[in-house]
Amino acid sequence: MNPSTLTPSHTHRPLLLPSPFYSRRRRFRVSLPRCSSDAAAAAAPSPPPPTPPQRPPKDLKGIELLVDKLSPPARLATSAVIVAGAAAAGYGLGSRFGGSRYAALGGAVALGAAGGAAAYALNAAAPQVAAVNLHNYVAAFDDPSKLKKEEIEAIASKYGVSKQDEAFKAEICDIYSEFVSSVLPPGGEELKGDEVDRIVSFKNSLGIDDPDAASMHMEIGRKIFRQRLEVGDRDADVEQRRAFQKLIYVSNLVFGDASSFLLPWKRVFKVTDSQIEVAVRDNAQRLFASKLKSVGRDIDAEQLVALRKEQQLCRLSDELAENLFRTHTRKLVEENISVAIGILKSRTKAVPGVSQAVAELDRVLAFNNLLISFKTHPDVDRFARGVGPVSLVGGEYDGDRKIEDLKLLYRAYVSDALSGGRMEDDKLAALNQLRNIFGLGKREAEAISLDVTSKVYRKRLAQAVADGELEMADSKAAFLQNLCDELHFDPQKASELHEEIYRQKLQKCVADGELNEEDVAALLRLRVMLCIPQQIVETAHSDICGSLFEKVVKEAIASGVDGYDAEIQKSVRKAAHGLRLTREVAISIASKAVRKIFINYIKRARAAGNRTESAKELKKMIAFNTLVVTNLVEDIKGESADISTEEPVKEDITQTDDEEWESLQTLKKIRPNKELTEKLGKPGQTEITLKDDLPERDRTDLYKTYLLYCLTGEVTRVPFGAQITTKKDDSEYLLLNQLGGILGLSSQEIVEVHRGLAEQAFRQQAEVILADGQLTKARVEQLNNLQKQVGLPQEYAQKIIKSITTTKMAAAIETAVTQGRLNMKQIRELKEANVDLDSMVSENLRETLFKKTVDDIFSSGTGEFDNEEVYEKIPSDLNINKEKARGVVHELAKSRLSNSLVQAVSLLRQRNHKGVVSSLNDLLACDKAVPSQPVSWEVPEELADLYTIYLKSDPTPENLSRLQYLLGINDSTAAALREMGDRLLNTTAEEEKFVF
Repeated sequence: MNPSTLTPSHTHRPLLLPSPFYSRRRRFRVSLPRCSSDAAAAAAPSPPPPTPPQRPPKDLKGIELLVDKLSPPARLATSAVIVAGAAAAGYGLGSRFGGSRYAALGGAVALGAAGGAAAYALNAAAPQVAAVNLHNYVAAFDDPSKLKKEEIEAIASKYGVSKQDEAFKAEICDIYSEFVSSVLPPGGEELKGDEVDRIVSFKNSLGIDDPDAASMHMEIGRKIFRQRLEVGDRDADVEQRRAFQKLIYVSNLVFGDASSFLLPWKRVFKVTDSQIEVAVRDNAQRLFASKLKSVGRDIDAEQLVALRKEQQLCRLSDELAENLFRTHTRKLVEENISVAIGILKSRTKAVPGVSQAVAELDRVLAFNNLLISFKTHPDVDRFARGVGPVSLVGGEYDGDRKIEDLKLLYRAYVSDALSGGRMEDDKLAALNQLRNIFGLGKREAEAISLDVTSKVYRKRLAQAVADGELEMADSKAAFLQNLCDELHFDPQKASELHEEIYRQKLQKCVADGELNEEDVAALLRLRVMLCIPQQIVETAHSDICGSLFEKVVKEAIASGVDGYDAEIQKSVRKAAHGLRLTREVAISIASKAVRKIFINYIKRARAAGNRTESAKELKKMIAFNTLVVTNLVEDIKGESADISTEEPVKEDITQTDDEEWESLQTLKKIRPNKELTEKLGKPGQTEITLKDDLPERDRTDLYKTYLLYCLTGEVTRVPFGAQITTKKDDSEYLLLNQLGGILGLSSQEIVEVHRGLAEQAFRQQAEVILADGQLTKARVEQLNNLQKQVGLPQEYAQKIIKSITTTKMAAAIETAVTQGRLNMKQIRELKEANVDLDSMVSENLRETLFKKTVDDIFSSGTGEFDNEEVYEKIPSDLNINKEKARGVVHELAKSRLSNSLVQAVSLLRQRNHKGVVSSLNDLLACDKAVPSQPVSWEVPEELADLYTIYLKSDPTPENLSRLQYLLGINDSTAAALREMGDRLLNTTAEEEKFVF
């Protein structure tokens, strides 16, 4: 660039020098990019650019004017001339006025120094002159961003200064700071996205170093920070904080990775990493959101690629960018939905309005399909994040308040899809997408579709019936299935709809209380056309006709015992046959009402204070069954009242064992004879019972209560605590038989009640007779008479007698075992008499008896021990564990062996030779059970004496030899003892007497 072009000229004069016709202040005009979301916004005129900061030109003063006129070589020459001229002048003046050479040299030096100072001042003003010219040059630009780096360098070279000179560098920093401040929008405005590029471009044009530029950013931050501290308004404070956040965000983007050490935000402003991260994140989100405004419903791949680049430039994370993109697409969809809802709510009955709403939904679906198609695009990795199906979750329509509006839209779309009388596959797929977009649950969407489809199906079905098309079809089922396929209607739901239609028709036919032939034919025709199964038809008749019949039955029951007259009978017969109910269904309906009355009687009987009052309530129930329920059942069946109803209970009774019924007197009495039958009239019905309403035990308890009433009669209390019992005749037993039928008791259950009562009475008196457990001949005759009196069969009486005697015997045997009065011989005799000792004597007592028996063997004094008897036979007879018995024997043998030796020595000292022999035999018996080692004793002579005494008792050689081994006597000592046995005994006796 030619430096002469940078000199001030008449074209730049108004910006540099004051003039009455031009303002001394100029403003930067910064171009602003337009950002619009649609064509209308793009066509609108752009807003005026913001007013840049005012930069008035600076004036040169004094020597600066001279420096400005001189080029660097001229300035140097001028400096040399000034110094030389000053020295020459000083020399001349010194020579003239001093008159000597030294004075001349002094004058030359003095004026030369002054000239040097003037030359230095002339050269030192060059950087300041360059800075002023740079300031004025930049102020003359309408758009400072157009400034070029070469122009800055040309100004510096013109005045021969370096860009690192303090004044020139300070001016560059001031220009950069003012430019950055002008580019950054105020706190209330958002970033436009070009700030970083403009700042970086201007920084490069100025040629300012990054550390110097960073210090300017920090200085701008300090300025904002001071302004924030000075303001007292809350809103202004928020605005300054947002301006500071934008400065941080833009500065970090300008310097990139170097911002971490060039921009010490944390150290200077005491902010945290999280606060810096929030500032960057929030501004990046707002900036990217402003870029999204240009995205419409006709978005293409190029726009998605451009958005991805913008995201990367903004340094926005993929997660946040995805959320912003989804939010934007959701808002676009919400606009269509709001329009559609407004159309439906304003003109809900207008077909064009519904069509317009559906058209808006079609736009939503088209936009959704477009976004879905981008997910399979080959360049999907280059697209903006968040491309995919739209969802209303998290938006305006994500809530319970708006869900009804979405359901209204969904219903409108379903109705429009079925407007042609069939559901197309593409419409079905669109409905699934619409359900996902709206966030409707599967059940909610299915309920809406089912409601709309049901109405369309009903309409087409009515049209097919009216045209005769359905009736003329060869296969009604195929016709209905084809209709379901066209509408995508569930056949099961269609069957339920058919049932509903049939029920409506049936209710209309029975409005007058009965079904005539025409009604039956019409229902049959409808059933055939709709392919309704027989079971569903019967259920419908049971529910609808049954409710009418139930009302008649309740009126008949409510009439009571005295009110069931001919008119009631007529209404019952008319309802039973006029409603075309089957006998089983009619009886089932009547049974429900009758059983409720029976249950009320049962409750009152249980709540009664005594047996007599309970029996009276039961008798009322029997009378109600005979006079009301029996006639009701006959009227339902259409039978004549003269025909007697044979009771199933009586038939069942006649098939039981005759001997048992003949022996039990109470059972025999419930069989009716001719006289009682004629007296009481016809028996009651037994088809309606309480078998399934009460448990078996409750039913048998009620039967037993009335049976006891029949046995004891009616008890009446009179003053002074007396009671009067009034016996009843056998007619009460016939009522008892009817009660058994009402309770639903089988013949076996009735027999069990009667037999149980007889057994109870027999046992109570038999226990008194057999109090001591002895069964004598006289007591046998007494028990036989008691059996006949009670009427208990022989086999049950014998069981009771055996039970009583066995119990008594068991107690006696247990007492004998405890007291030790029972030995094994008696035990074996009882077993031979077939006495079950195992059930009478506990196992612990049997083990105790075994232990006592073994102890008796070890203390019998015979010295005998039979292994088979002790280890096999006795445990088998007592039915105890043999291994456990063997352990008991070993334990007793070990303890008894040492005791027998001590006892033998004690008897020796008492000179009881016979006792000594017995104790030694017990010792040998214990040794036979458990072979032992030789015993030890403190006085060996006493062992020799024991051997000598046993030797004289004429023992068997085996016992003698074994005793010799156990006492530890060798053969020579034994032989000597056999020779001098008597003398030794006498000497020992004398020694004992002497000691005493």
